[in-house]
This record gives sequence, C-alpha cells and structure tokens, in this order.
Amino acid sequence: MVDGTVSRDSIVYSFGVGEDVSFDCALISKCGCQVWAFDPTPKSQAWVSGRNLPREFHFAPIGVSATDGEVTFYPPANSEYVSYSVAPSQDQTREPIVAPVRRLSTLMAENGHSHIDVLKMDIEGFEYGVIGDLLAGTTRPHHLLVEFHHGLYGIGREKTVKAVAALRHAGYRLFYLSVTGREYGFFLAPPEARRWYHLLLKAVDA
Repeated sequence: MVDGTVSRDSIVYSFGVGEDVSFDCALISKCGCQVWAFDPTPKSQAWVSGRNLPREFHFAPIGVSATDGEVTFYPPANSEYVSYSVAPSQDQTREPIVAPVRRLSTLMAENGHSHIDVLKMDIEGFEYGVIGDLLAGTTRPHHLLVEFHHGLYGIGREKTVKAVAALRHAGYRLFYLSVTGREYGFFLAPPEARRWYHLLLKAVDA
C-alpha cells in the first residue's frame, strides 16, 4: 500500500536503521524518493558507513525521542545484536551509551521539511513517547509504520493498546498487522472518511 502512494517528491523518515535498509532502498528504487534515516547506536553507524548506499539515502547518527537533548541507550545483552533500547534487559552486563536525540518536529525543522509522507519507527521502546509527542503537535504523516515493543524492556501490552487507540482517535486507520502482533501499518484517513468511521462505530455500539 505504501509504495502505491509514494512518489519522487515524497519525504520519508526512517528511525532505527540497525543493519537493515532494505525497506528504505526499496522505496528509493521504486519511487525515487528521498529517505532520511536515523540511528544513534555505534554498530549501526559503522555498518552504514561501510555501505555504498543510494544518494537519496541521508543518514544521521541521531535518535528520535519526545524531547531534545541526550538520553541513555542500553545495549543488547547479546553483543552480536545491534539494537539499543529504552531500558536494560534482565541479564544486562554491558555499559550503556549516552547519545543525542531530537523531537520529530526539531528534526523536520533542521532538515527544512514541513511535512512527512512516510514515518517508519523501530526504536526499541521509545515509540510510545514519540507517538505522544507527534499527536500533541500538528504533523501527521500520511503513512505510519511502527514496531511496538510490549513484552520487552518491562513494557506492558496496555501501552501499545493506548498508543493504537490514540492514533485511531487522531484519524489513523490500520492497514497492516504482522503475525507477531508487533508491526503495525497505519494510514491517515481523509476527514470525511473519519466522520463516517465514527458514525459506524456509534451504530455498532448502539
């Protein structure tokens, strides 16, 4: 669904690169769009620097958060893994890092963007704060692709339930849910569709 509405002029923000840019490169290849990718973790930075990536792929070693500044990122217990997280794992032995983070609105301002067409996030528990900050502002990406991390890092399932409910209230509709129940794809419904959707919910509840 995403690539059917993304064009050469679309702006894509991708948070949590890790060691996989297959989604980003596929969008660039199919649509010719620009992708701004972010990951503050050392292993990801080293991996990206060693790759010959398309010129449409723009990388910055910065994380996204609900605040501007620096935050502590906890490394995976397994040194072979790449993703740092919002909280330590139960068998944490490695030292955390402190890395720069920016609010989504700050990054947009720094890059001169007034809107985002696709926002993709795999940010190991930081997604809840970022979604709250996003919905408190006026930016509404047309597509929102999120991996939720309930059941990990001490995060309860109720946080994901509340985040999804808040997105639905803001006009987002679910078009994809993975078999694991963690990866969600949302699109922003037009205002008229949202009105009919709420009327339908009222009719069902009556």
